[in-house]
Amino acid sequence: MAIAKAERLMNLALCLLGTRRPLSKRELRGSIEAYVEAAGPEGSAAGSDDAFNRMFERDKDDLRELGLVIETVENLDGDTGYLARRDSNRLPPVQLDAEEAAALGLAARVWQQARLAGAASGALQKLRAAGMPEADNPYEHSAIEPRIPVHEAAFEPLMLACRDRRPVVFEYRKATAARPGTRHVEPWTLECWRGHWYLAGWDRDRGAERVFRLSRITGKVRSRAGAFTAPVPDVVTVRETVESWAGETATRSARIRLRAGAGYPLRSRATSTRELGDGWDELEIPYGHGLDAWLVEFGPDVVVLEPADLRADVVDRLRAVAKG
Repeated sequence: MAIAKAERLMNLALCLLGTRRPLSKRELRGSIEAYVEAAGPEGSAAGSDDAFNRMFERDKDDLRELGLVIETVENLDGDTGYLARRDSNRLPPVQLDAEEAAALGLAARVWQQARLAGAASGALQKLRAAGMPEADNPYEHSAIEPRIPVHEAAFEPLMLACRDRRPVVFEYRKATAARPGTRHVEPWTLECWRGHWYLAGWDRDRGAERVFRLSRITGKVRSRAGAFTAPVPDVVTVRETVESWAGETATRSARIRLRAGAGYPLRSRATSTRELGDGWDELEIPYGHGLDAWLVEFGPDVVVLEPADLRADVVDRLRAVAKG
């Protein structure tokens, strides 16, 4: 069974690498002997189709896990096709020094508690097999373990959509809205800021780039066929967009009242703090886009004093939450 599967994966990889145009499932099914045999006897078309589709999807995922870059594109007749371009699957020799190897080892440990644990470990094994030097990891026996938490169900389908350049559709609830709305997005990348995951991409309905917080995505993320309609910016530009949207880029100062003993993340960012008595402190903190959403998370422990527009935004968000 293991030999048969390895042969099937090899044949599928050769087909995808050897074609100059995308091949549909039907064409791949007729070109690979193992898929032809999976068709079964006549009269069992429905069952054989299901068996083939499951086998093909598993094989495609296995090849991607092994490092093959498989593109999903739409043919002229509207069918979905697959191919693996040689230039996308040809890499230069890997040359890393001990410090770079240690950095990659630490990065792989970050994902051990997330859904990317298998991919991170597999990538590390491939690099070591390619000659990456073994390095002493200063965090190997440390009590402090680096982690990036991933709790949102939307993370994995969006990560795959970003990788495969596939448009997606999902329901998204804005902080100021009582009900979620449908968003059609061309996903660019996922970024983590201040413990929260954000998706940056092109919102087709609004014709502009947008940033979405994953915790506000409701329901399933559904993929759509077709190519991106907007150019994908470089990674640095996207990170700057997420940083600004998440409130990391401050242009003004805000003055708030904070309950004593609460809001330690706010206190760590404060430029000045003054005790008011009666269990309250007054803080001055940098004010940028997204600060209103962050302040709402502290509920009754925060009162915005100024500026007036920030206070109004926080009140609107709290009213939206109260309405459910």
